[in-house]
Parts: sequence; structure tokens; C-alpha cells
Amino acid sequence: MSNIKELLKQMIEELNKIDDLDKKIGELNNIKTELHEVSPFAKEPVDCVIWVKADTVHANDYNPNKVAPPEMKLLHTSIEEDGYTQPIVTSDMKAAGEQKNVYYEVVDGFHRNRVGKEYEDIKKRIHNYLPITLLVKPKDERISSTIRHNRARGTHGIRPMAEIVIDLSRYGWDDERICKELGMELDEVLRLKQITGLKDAFMGHEFSKSWEKFARRNYKQDE
Repeated sequence: MSNIKELLKQMIEELNKIDDLDKKIGELNNIKTELHEVSPFAKEPVDCVIWVKADTVHANDYNPNKVAPPEMKLLHTSIEEDGYTQPIVTSDMKAAGEQKNVYYEVVDGFHRNRVGKEYEDIKKRIHNYLPITLLVKPKDERISSTIRHNRARGTHGIRPMAEIVIDLSRYGWDDERICKELGMELDEVLRLKQITGLKDAFMGHEFSKSWEKFARRNYKQDE
């Protein structure tokens, strides 16, 4: 234990010698990332929060969750008074091979992202950086991650949710997987599909068999 304390002391001394802010943040990120690798919580994204340039964090093109102006103002006040208590959940698009340059796509926390970019007092305080955690997932799994985050605490617009269900269907997800991944009931999925137009939504889909499969899985005791 004494060796670790001594090493920590040396590390802090070295960090204090760094005057360049960007370089210091980069070194701190490296330290956090290395420690995360040996952490007993290495599988938990929140175990490693790093700070990245705000202009490398980008919105996704599918999030149906909306925040009204009063809630945005309250979020700003919360961050102004309490600081960032939650990181922005992002996908590392460069690591995923989807971007050539450093590019983090928001999975959850778009409005926390907006506060850090749009409010000058916050932007100045955090040196035009944003706190993020990292995921590396393909787009269909990023979509389901976003929906799970949103549904756990809020609501969606019906039309955007319907479009997301159709998009996941086009990725090859069947109704059972959509239900499981998004925390939905089968009848909810089917109603959302109907909103977008039956021909496209039910192409190659056997309604009765899907409904019977759902019933068998959930009402075995009645058979």
C-alpha cells in the first residue's frame, strides 16, 4: 500500500508540472483509462469518466426524447449549481470504425451535451470540454440503448418511436427482440408499426403467429 501511495504522490507532482490544460486533461484521461482496465468494475462504463473537447461530441439522428424549455432551464440551473453529476453516455465512433477522426456520438445525455455547449457560463467553467463515458456498439444497439435510457425515466413522441421500431425491423430485429431490448409489449410494437403504414411494417410478418407466440410465452399456465 505504501508503494501505491508513493507512486500516487509522484504522479500528482508530475501532473502539477504540466501547464498546458489540454495536455494535462489528456494525461488524466490516460490515467483513468489505464486504471479502468484493472478495475473490478471494468465492465461498467461509469467507472471511467473522461473529459473530451465539446466539438468532438455529436448528437445522434434517432433520439425521440424531447425536453421542454422550462426543463432545459432547470437542467442548466442544476449543472450551474451542482456541477455535472452525470456524464454523457457516448459511443466511440472512431473505435467502432465508423469515423476516421475523433468522434463521440451521444447515446444518452443530449441535453447535458447542449447545456455544456450553449450556456456560456458552463462552457467557460468546463473549458469547452464535456464529461463522457464510452460504449462501442453498432447503430442498432445504440438505438436500443438510447431508448432504454429514455423509457426508464421519461416519455417519447409516438411518431419518432414508431419510426425507430421500423428502423430496427429493417436491421433484421424480430418483434420478440424489439420487445426485449426496448422493454415493450408485443401489442405496443404492433401498434407502433401500424402508425407508419401496414405494408412496410408488416412485410414478411405473420401477425397471427407472432401473437400466438407471445401468448404461449406469457400465458403458459392457461394452456
